[in-house]
This record gives sequence, structure tokens and C-alpha cells, in this order.
Amino acid sequence: MQEHIVIIGNGISGVTCARHIRKRSDSKITIISGETEHFFSRTALMYVYMGHMKFEHTKPYEDHFWEKNRIDLVHGFVEDISYGTKTLKIRSGEDVSYDKLVLAVGSKPNKFGWTGQDLPGVQGLYSYQDLELLEQNTHPYGTPENKQRVKRAVIVGGGLIGVELAEMLVTRNIKVTFLVRENKFWGNVLPKGEGELVKRHIIEHHIDLKLESELDVIHAGEDGKVSHIMTKSGERIDCELVGLTAGVSPNVEFLKGGDLALQRGIIINQYFETNQKDVYAIGDCAQFDEPVVGRRNMEQVWYTGRIMGETLAATLCGEKTKYNPGHWFNSAKFFDIEYQTYGWVFANNREGEKSFYWEHEKGKMCMHFVYEGSTGKFLGLNTFGIRMRHEVINDQLNHERSIDYVISHLADANFDPEFYTLHEPEIAAAFNSQTDYKVQLKKKSWKRILRLSK
Repeated sequence: MQEHIVIIGNGISGVTCARHIRKRSDSKITIISGETEHFFSRTALMYVYMGHMKFEHTKPYEDHFWEKNRIDLVHGFVEDISYGTKTLKIRSGEDVSYDKLVLAVGSKPNKFGWTGQDLPGVQGLYSYQDLELLEQNTHPYGTPENKQRVKRAVIVGGGLIGVELAEMLVTRNIKVTFLVRENKFWGNVLPKGEGELVKRHIIEHHIDLKLESELDVIHAGEDGKVSHIMTKSGERIDCELVGLTAGVSPNVEFLKGGDLALQRGIIINQYFETNQKDVYAIGDCAQFDEPVVGRRNMEQVWYTGRIMGETLAATLCGEKTKYNPGHWFNSAKFFDIEYQTYGWVFANNREGEKSFYWEHEKGKMCMHFVYEGSTGKFLGLNTFGIRMRHEVINDQLNHERSIDYVISHLADANFDPEFYTLHEPEIAAAFNSQTDYKVQLKKKSWKRILRLSK
């Protein structure tokens, strides 16, 4: 009898899992999603709002891909799971049975119990429905004289989603006030140098950035919609939209009250197994009972979701495989400055660590290297405005290269287009002047720099 694998959630984790199961087996595969019928690139939603692309352009696969690959799609919300009978109850009334179940149900924007957090005009930015709501909340058509109803928005929470939302809103000529609780931007992640660079860049884009400022209450006007907020310091800010972007949390409310082990997320082991037989969890909703050494117990980024999906597919197809995400990596954009991080660069150096920070005189590019003080072993890198080759930096971390090796081979890792200005000699000179090392750029790198500078 053909095995039926059901996946709840059509984000990067669930869809990657389905695709790799199909590559390995002839099992019956069903993906259930209440968000959208077809998989789309979540990180591209902002560009739909900004008019850079249409929603259909965010779908990596043609709609016929799923039928061709014998992956059944069910567009609906799961309301109940019977683990004993291995049956799912869909909101439409349909029952779906499974042999193995994968929970890839993603995240939702955090709410911290603020008064007024559920008023019309208050929202997060995560799902396709959030994008539709934002369009509805900010679209001028249908208002008197087609004027923009939203003149000012307040964004709460200084992370990557907050920056995306700010960039989206300013393209509609909406003024933005950005409330950040810490004394520097993304202070729990970025070291001081990078935090200052991003802060300046945000302000240059005419964002009213308020550090050390916390939301207290969201107030409604006579129409029942948002009219203003009050901060904990007593400041009133008039606004018609409030964006809640203070992180995300696992979307597990519908799973509570059952037999599935939950804490913040769905508890899993290194094979993504839950406490229920033949039930697994991957992606944003998964919480490891024992994390991989050096990693967090929840990893809510795109590339780890993809790795989880591919790894679990191997296990479901008979090749039991542990989660092995490799070195930490992430990338994003702060308006027009690209950001990449490799390995571990913490907001503050850990014991025994040293760092080297270089920033271009124009304040739009920087590199921050972290290494062991006693051995010189390269530990991690943040880069803003200079794109690096992932495979090169990852290889250097794998081989535990020294910091002087990494600096001397910078040009090999540079991914910027051929005629971009290269900064390796300046970075190496700064490194030599600030540390006890005296590195020279690798000869091949010098030849490339000289050729491109002619």
C-alpha cells in the first residue's frame, strides 16, 4: 500500500521536504496550506507592495509543477489533529488521513499584550494575508478625493522585518517613526560599529528613528481605528498605522491542548521527531530539545528551513539523517546596503575573542572579523556593502583558517561585479596597523586588483 506523507505548511521548509521526498520515492505527498494555494518566496513580498514585481513573479515554480511531480495541494486550514487515528480535520469539513505527518507551520508576528494591539490599523508583516492587509490599510483609492489616509506609521521593533516595512511605506510617501527599545539598532545582534552604520543609513532615508523608546499604548480615534500611540516615556505620536515587527513566534496555537509536546515551539530531537509517532516538525515552528553544539534551539531563517526540509526528506525515505546545518549564515538588506554574516559575530565579543573592524570613509561599507585571540583562528565575519562568496568563507571556516590567511585572501572571496572598486589593500593595511599581524595580500589577489584598477 502506498505511504501517504502529509505536510502542513507550504513555506520553504515544507516545500523543500516535499520536493526531495519526490526525488527519492513514489510516496503519495499532500501539502496543506491555508495561506496560499501555491508556494511563493516570502522575502519577495515587499517588492510586490513596492511595485517592483507582481505576486505571480514570486512563485519559483509554475502552477503545473505540482501536478507534474505528483504533489497534491490542499488549500485550507487544519483545525484539529487526531494522532491516534492519524487524521486531520480541515476547516472546510474534509478529513485527511496520513501515514507520516510533517508540521511546517511557520511563524506569526509577536504581540506582547499592548493595549490596542488588535485595533484596525495594527498589523505585522509575515504572511501573504499581512501583505493584503497592508495594501488595504494604506491604499488611497476609495478615500475622499483618493487621498492617502495613512500619513504616518509607527513601527515597533528594530529588526530586519521592521526595516523592510519602513522601506515599503516610504515608497508610498508615508512618514515613518521607528521605535527601538535598545540604545542602538538591532542591539542584540549587531556590534556597535555595524549598528551605527545602519542607524545612519536609516536616518538618511528620512526615517524618524527613536532609540531607547518603547511602545506603551495604542489608542483609537472616533472611527475605531488607530489614531495615536503613547510611548513609555509619555510621548504621543499621531499615526494611522502601527507595524508590529518585534520578532516572530511559532504558529502553534491550534496545536495547544493536545498530546503534542510544546514549549515555545514544537519540541523535536535531532531527527525532527516529535513525541508523537510518525509526526515531525521543521522550520520556524520547530524547537530542538538539544540544539546542535553552538547553535540556538530555534533557527528561524530561510536557509536553515531549506536544510531542515532536505534532511527530513532523507529520513522519511529510509535514510535516517541528523540535522547538520554547518556554519551560521544569514543575509538581508538595509534599504540599499546588503548585509551578510558568516560564522559567529556577536554584539559583544565572547571571552578570548578579538575583532577587527574596518569601515569605508563614506560610511556605507564595513567588514567586521572575529577571531580567537590566542590562536588567531577565524571565527566569523559581518560585511555590509561588500558581497562575499559564500563557498569561500564557508570553506575557510571549515578548514579553521587563521585571521591573517582570511585577510590575505580577501579578493578570492569578493563577489562584487568585475568593475566595482575593490578595497582589499585598504582593509589589509588597516588590519596591519590595528593588530600585531603583518599580512600581505595573496599574489593572485594583487594581480586581480591591479588589473581592475587600470
